[in-house]
Amino acid sequence: MSLRAGLLGVGMMGRHHARVLRELDGVELVAIADPGGDPHGVAGDLDILPDIDALIAAGIDTAVVAAPTRFHEDAALKLADAGVHTLVEKPIAHSLEAGRRMVDAFRDAGLVGAVGHIERFNPALQELRKRLAAGEAGAIYQIQTRRQGPFPSRIADVGVAKDLASHDVDLTAWVAQSSYTTVFAQTTFKSGREHEDMIAVTGRLDSGIIVNHLVNWLSPMKERLTVVTGEKGAFIADTSTGDLTFYANGTIPLEWESVTAFRGVSEGDVTRYAFPKREPLRVEHEAFRDAVLGEPSDVVTMEQGQATLAVVEAALESARTGASMRV
Repeated sequence: MSLRAGLLGVGMMGRHHARVLRELDGVELVAIADPGGDPHGVAGDLDILPDIDALIAAGIDTAVVAAPTRFHEDAALKLADAGVHTLVEKPIAHSLEAGRRMVDAFRDAGLVGAVGHIERFNPALQELRKRLAAGEAGAIYQIQTRRQGPFPSRIADVGVAKDLASHDVDLTAWVAQSSYTTVFAQTTFKSGREHEDMIAVTGRLDSGIIVNHLVNWLSPMKERLTVVTGEKGAFIADTSTGDLTFYANGTIPLEWESVTAFRGVSEGDVTRYAFPKREPLRVEHEAFRDAVLGEPSDVVTMEQGQATLAVVEAALESARTGASMRV
């Protein structure tokens, strides 16, 4: 017997969710809702329902909310009240108060509430986390991310911090297995919108690791990099290609006098790893399905999504006040 799934929102991410749901073992996509209709023909032979209430009335077991962020809370609270396990796209909500109400609702109802922080399911980052946990970088000193590219027309109700930097905050805490303690940030507003289109964040994790995030919608080149520097070398994960490379510290003595005067590390071997590269969205949906079925799962919980939003909100407050913020 398959889980009956519903989808709210058929925009860019909604289209991909619909495709994966149709291909996922143990899940049947039975209903799709979007007040704006279906200009891209995502629904196929399904009727496009007008709203979340109609979606619930279709008798679904699980739901994916891929609507704009400002609609997350209303949809999620109705789904929780109806007893529907729900995966909400990131960020969890437009505010910490809304996110808290969502966390409480799903916890109190005994339902699986999840957030679509898809980078955790990127093969490069999963491999990176495994190798860091095995001590292959030694003690970790710094994690820096760069997530840059052109402005996406799909985003209208949040800035680059909540839309993109939330990826970097979540993946950094997850890869390092350590939470944020302090953040300081600066933002710019260059595209004539009310929300920021660039944010630079620096901070520290509870483990002492220094973190840096550079995120913007102002670059003509697309970049999705995570760099982890440790005592044995540096890992670079490119999440746009799924590649992971390790730059080892050198062990060969240097004879060039002007170079040997430096008493730091030197270049060693460079290794690019080979590993299976499955589509992150499919792995994410498998994790959500397994969590609903009560099986072991790495699903990103609403509590974890709320913790990520708290860091992002602290960074935005830092940018507004010019002060470093404790998380």
